[in-house]
Amino acid sequence: MIDAFRTPDLRGRILFTLGALVIFRMLAHIPVPGVDRSQLGALFESNDLVAFFDLFSGGGLRNLSIVAMGVYPYITASIVMQIMTPLIPGLQEMAREGEAGRQRINRITHWLTVPVAFLSGYGQLLLFSRSGVFTHGIGLTGEAAYDTITIIVSFVGGTMFLVWLGELVTERGIGNGVSLIIFAGIVATLPALIGQGFLARDNAGGLFVFAAFSLVLIYIIVLFNEAQRRIPVQYGRSVFRQGRMYRQSGSTFVPLRVNSAGMIPLIFAFSLMILPGTVAQYLANPSSDSFLSRAGIFIATTLSPTSLWYWMAVFALVVIFTFFYTIVTFQQQNLAENLQRQGGFIPGIRPGPPTQTYLNRVMLRITWGGALFLGGVAITPFFLTRLTGVEALTLSSTSLLILVSVALDTMRQLEAQLLMRNYEGFLR
Repeated sequence: MIDAFRTPDLRGRILFTLGALVIFRMLAHIPVPGVDRSQLGALFESNDLVAFFDLFSGGGLRNLSIVAMGVYPYITASIVMQIMTPLIPGLQEMAREGEAGRQRINRITHWLTVPVAFLSGYGQLLLFSRSGVFTHGIGLTGEAAYDTITIIVSFVGGTMFLVWLGELVTERGIGNGVSLIIFAGIVATLPALIGQGFLARDNAGGLFVFAAFSLVLIYIIVLFNEAQRRIPVQYGRSVFRQGRMYRQSGSTFVPLRVNSAGMIPLIFAFSLMILPGTVAQYLANPSSDSFLSRAGIFIATTLSPTSLWYWMAVFALVVIFTFFYTIVTFQQQNLAENLQRQGGFIPGIRPGPPTQTYLNRVMLRITWGGALFLGGVAITPFFLTRLTGVEALTLSSTSLLILVSVALDTMRQLEAQLLMRNYEGFLR
C-alpha cells in the first residue's frame, strides 16, 4: 500500500475511488419527502424482502433516500442481457463483434435499466405505502400522482447516477465501480451490526463461536473463489523467417473456475424465495376462513426464514441456478472455437466439437463443487443461529460473499497495477 501511494497516478486512482464512495454515502442520507421514520424502521424489522433489497441499494433503502434502489435495477438488466444473449441471434452477432459489440450490448443494458428502475421504484413505493411509511398517498392518478412521479423520477435518477459513478470508478479508479458501491454500503452497516452483537453479552460463548465460524467461512469463500481447474493447451504455428518456414510451439493452460457463477445464483434463489412469502403476508388474515387466507397463512409459515423448509428450498434453488447460469455463460465464451482459431489444442483431444465436449464435461464436474459451496454458504445463517443461539447478530452469507469477492478483485487489480510499475506485489 505504501508503494501504491508513492506512485502519483496510482495514488490518484485510489483517491478518486475513495472520493466517489464518499459521494455515494452522502447521497444515501438524502431522503425523499413525506417519510415516517418510525414506520420505516418497523417495516425493516418485519419484512425480509426490503432488507434483501437494502443489501443491493448499499443501505440507501433503509433511509429511503434518492439512491434507495442503488444499482439493483442495473444488476437485474445485466443478468437479463446475459441470459438473453445466447437466445437472440442479433445479440449473438453483437457478442461476436469484439469490443464494439460489447459496447453496443452495454448501451442496451443501460437503456433497459431505465424501465426496470421505474417498475422497481413504483413497486417499492406500493410496498412502503401499504405499511404506512408515507404520510401522503401513493398513486398514479389524482392528487397523489405528482408526489409519486417525483419520487419515482428521483429513484431512477439516483440509480443512473450511481451506475455512471460506478463506471467512472472502473475507468479512472481501482476495482469494479458497481461492485464497490455495493461493497461500501455493506461495510457502512457493519458498525450497527457489531453494536447489536455487543447487546447480546449474556451469550458470550455463542458470540465467540459465531466469530470463529465467520472466520472459517471467510477462509472457505476465499478458497473456492480462487479454486480453478487448469486445462493444458499446446500452441503450434508456422512462421516464415529469412526465406525459410519455422515451426514454433508453446504451452499454457485454460483456467476453469470452480465458482464461475459468483453470487448470481444466491441473488436468484433469495429473490424467488422471498417474493412468495411477502405476497402471502398480504393474503393471510387470521380472522377469515377463506381459501386465499388459509393458503396465505400456510405459505407464510412454510416459507418463513425461520422454517427448515425455507432453507432446504434455498439450497436446492442455489444449486440449480448455479448450473443454469454457469452453462449459459460458459457457452458464450466459445473456448473451443477460439482455441482452434488461434492454433491451440488440448493434448489428446481433437480440435473443434470434441474439444467443446471435453470442456463441457470438465466444467459440469467442477461446477458441482461450486454449486454445493454456494448452497452451503446460503444456508449457513440458519444453522449458525441454531448453533450459537445469537438472534441479535445475524450473519448474512450473501453479504459476506460479496465483501470477500469484491475485496479479492480489487486487491488483484491493485496488484496488477503495482507489477506494471516494477513493484513487488503483495498477494501470495
